[in-house]
Order: sequence, then structure tokens, then C-alpha cells
Amino acid sequence: MSMITEPSLSSPVPQIAMPEIVRPIANFQPSIWGDQFLNYDSQDIKTGAFWQQQVEELKVNVKSKVFTNECDFALRLKLIDAIQRLGVAYHFEEEIADALRHIHATYRDQDHFNDDSDLSTVALCFRLLRQHGYEISSADMFNKFKDENGSFKEGLVADGCAMLSLYEAAHLKVHGENILEEALVFTTAHLESAKSSACYSTQMTEQITQALVRPLRTSLERICAKRHMSVYQLEDDAALIKHNETLLKLAKMDFNLVQFLHKKELCEITRWWKELDFERKLPFARDRKVELFFWIVGVYFEPQYSIGRIFMTKVAILLTVMDDIYDAYGTFEELVVFTEAIDRWDVKYIDELPDYLKIFYYELLNVFHEMDTVLAKEGRSYRVCYAIQAMKDQARSYFNEARWLHEGRTPSMEEYMSVATVSISYTFLTTISLLGMGDIVTKDSFEWLSNGPKIVRASNIIFRLMDDIVSTKFEKERGGHAPSSIDCYTKQYGVSEQEAIDVFNKQIVESWKDINEEFLKPTAVPMPVLMRVLNLTRVADLLYKGEDGFTRVGKMTKDSVAAVIIDSVPL
Repeated sequence: MSMITEPSLSSPVPQIAMPEIVRPIANFQPSIWGDQFLNYDSQDIKTGAFWQQQVEELKVNVKSKVFTNECDFALRLKLIDAIQRLGVAYHFEEEIADALRHIHATYRDQDHFNDDSDLSTVALCFRLLRQHGYEISSADMFNKFKDENGSFKEGLVADGCAMLSLYEAAHLKVHGENILEEALVFTTAHLESAKSSACYSTQMTEQITQALVRPLRTSLERICAKRHMSVYQLEDDAALIKHNETLLKLAKMDFNLVQFLHKKELCEITRWWKELDFERKLPFARDRKVELFFWIVGVYFEPQYSIGRIFMTKVAILLTVMDDIYDAYGTFEELVVFTEAIDRWDVKYIDELPDYLKIFYYELLNVFHEMDTVLAKEGRSYRVCYAIQAMKDQARSYFNEARWLHEGRTPSMEEYMSVATVSISYTFLTTISLLGMGDIVTKDSFEWLSNGPKIVRASNIIFRLMDDIVSTKFEKERGGHAPSSIDCYTKQYGVSEQEAIDVFNKQIVESWKDINEEFLKPTAVPMPVLMRVLNLTRVADLLYKGEDGFTRVGKMTKDSVAAVIIDSVPL
């Protein structure tokens, strides 16, 4: 990739009266964060160094207590679950994998799952094994909890832990697992009833309320970890007390230590954004750098992905601006030459663009050049070629949507989804996420991704439909926007908006089953690659469930960003 020089912008010619250009300005909400992330407290570096030493000592302690000592089968499951929920599983990946491999090899033993086995333990075992890709029979594990009529035993509802455990396990369902469909209906109904009946403890009721909004399968790891710390420290199972303090201390220190790194990264990104000066040069575009960094932390929070996080956030910021160029500012004629310039991917075409697009095009090529320079030192320059192709595909999808608007045409649902599941950007962002993932990612992973695997298609469908459900009203109010899936579906099938939304919600449920199926061993690519897709989908579920928490930032988004990036955990 050739070096890029600053574009020379043409000077205005005031003596010639130019025709006024009518643009579909969206008047997006400005950033709510100001400059609070512009500086990084250097004192955190000293604190972090001290905590890093303590974290290393605590890791050794936890490893010796959890993974080398023999303990009760149910206790081993609970400890693995706690380590995962508390956000420190990345320190013990090999140990957890070995433990679950052993559990999978013996889970059918009568000593573990006889007729007296409790539902809570069985459901937890099922969920942990499924999360790690083991294809085990849900019918074999849960049929024993049904009565002679084939229904789940009503006596189970008295045990809140068991009901919650089965509810969480049911969200790992794949296509055709009727027993898990029944389990989800059964547990949801009783947990909804239990919320207001005060039949469980306050702590259990709070857990139930949260799980009904967002089960573990769809929850962001960092938010889940922080919330679970307060639950875990109140754990009243006597068998866990001897491990509680060490593991909890590790989780708290590790959370804060990683948060230090995230604050430093966000400071770097904020300064880069300031230097771009897009707020002045491209004032029509959304400033969502903080929300996008939070988004990428949701994709991978671990320290080893720091470079990948920074690159991915920068690209996501530029992608958001590009989306606004196509969707909320550029004229159709401008978008024609802009799309051609992106497809050519060469700085020599910059002079064909209007001034504001020269600014953006230069910065776009520059960021990709920066990524290429870093990856070339590692012998991984080939990865950028896949990223550039994904960006070209992204631009074409944006242009196709702009053309529908220009032509005043509402496409069929099939045509719409073929374009809109690309424009929603998760194939592109998955590609970018793999650039900074080290040796675990190979050329085969990029080839797999470029062939449109089922898990990525499912993620795109979920994000696209969730986005359209919550955004259509706002986009119609501002006018000048391409048709959404709701527009296409209601026109094609002659149904109401609510009927279309009901259909889409069912599609979202089915798409989650596709995601779960792709995690079953043997997987097409390494599990960490699949986790990027899952985590992207989790972020979409957080930000677009019931509202557009990205374009119109409100309390939910603000609180989530604060919990993950701003507020440390009291030690």
C-alpha cells in the first residue's frame, strides 16, 4: 500500500453562484461525553503495576485450589461457572478446557446424574458443556425431570436456583430441541410469576429480573462480570466459602487492571479523533467514539487484543461516518463517484471527489495503511487485503440502499435482505476483528469468513432486524431514508407493522439457534474466531433491544459505558 499524502482541497469561488444542494440532514444527537476521556491518569500506571503482581499471585492460588485439588462434582461445576461469570476465565482457558473434557467423558455416570440428581446441577453441567461446544443430548439430561404426562414437574418451581439454571441452559438450544423449547416456556412463565410474588429471596429475585431481560447467552461478558461480583460475594453455599475470597479478589483486581488499559486505549482514540477534526470538517456525522470503543470492548476485552481493539475502534468510527455520508448527507451523484473511489482504493482518485469526501477518503486510506504497516512487521500483511475487500463490499451495500431511495423503490424482502445484511456491517466488523488476533487466526479463517458462514449470516440477520425494529420510526420522521425491512415486508405481504415485527422476532430466535449450532464441535474455525461473532451479536442485543441505544444515546447506554470503562470495582 503506497504512502498517502494530505489531499489539497479546492478553494471556493465566491463570484459564481452555485445551485443550493438539498441534503437529507439527520441532526444527530451530539456526543454526551465531552472531553472526559482526552487525558489518562498516569498514576494508574503505578497502581496497575502493583496490581499486576498481585493478580499473578492470585492466579496461582486459584489454580491450585480449583483445578488441582479433588472436589465434589457439583462444586467443580459451580467454580468453573463462577470463574467464567466473574470474567477471569481467560486466565484459565487450558485448565477449564481440561476440566470440561473430563466432565464430558463422565457426565453419564450414575454417580453424577442418577435419578436423585438435582436440576440445578444438571442444567449447569449442560450449559457449561454446550458453551464449550459439546454436543450432548438435552433429552437424555432433562427427561427425568418430567412427569408421566410429559410436562416438567410442578414441584421444581419451588427451587429458584434450579429454575434459573434450567432457564439459562435452555438458551443454548439448537434447531429441533423440543425439550429445551418446553423448558424455556416453563421456566419463563414461572420466573415471571416469581418476580412479583416474593416467593424467593431479594437477591434471587434480582437475578431473575435481570435474566429475563437478558440471559447469559446474550449478555456482554464485562457487564455480566461486574454484576456477578456482588452476587458471588453473597454466595451462601458453605462449600464455596473457602474459595470465595481468593477468586473474588482476583476478579475485582483483574477487572480494574484491565479497565486501566481500556482507559488508556480510549484516551489514544480520543486524541486521534480530535486530530481528525471531523466535528468541524464533517459536522453532519455522528460522534460516537466512546460508544464504539465500548462496542469493541464487548467484542474482545482481554489485554492481548489491545492493538486489535484500537484498530477496530478507529475503523468502526470511520464506518459510522461513512454510513452517515451515504445515509444522511451525500447526494446521489456524489455517492456514485465516492463508491467508485472506494472500489478503486487508490489515493490518485481523490481529486475526483468533492472536498468533504476528500477529507474522509484520505483518512480512510490512511488508517488501513497504518494497519498494513503494523501487520507487515508480523508477516500478516495479507490480512489487510481481506479487510479492504470487506470495506468495498460495505460501500456497495450502502450505495445500493441509496439507489433505492433515489429511485423511490421499495425492494422485495429477499432483495432487501441480500443487501441490508451486508450494510448492517457485521461481516465487515468480524473481518476487522480478526486482524489483531495473533497466531490463532490463519488465512483459512478469512477464507471461511469471505464465504458467508451460517453464524455470520445469523448475526447479520439479528442485528439488521433488531436495528430496523427500533429505528424505522425515527428514520421516517426525519425523512429521506431508504426503505427498511418493515417497509419491504408490509408492502410485499400486505400485513401491519406489528405483524411484521412479530415475524422478525421469531426470525431472531431462530437465528440464535444457528449461532448455537455453529459452536458445536468440530467447529469450522477456532472457537476464539466464533466468539468474535457471538460477542458482536451480544452488543447488538444490548444496544438495540427495545431502543436504538447507539444513535440516540440514553440512560442504558450511558450506564453500560460507565460500568465497563469508567467506574472501577471497590476492593
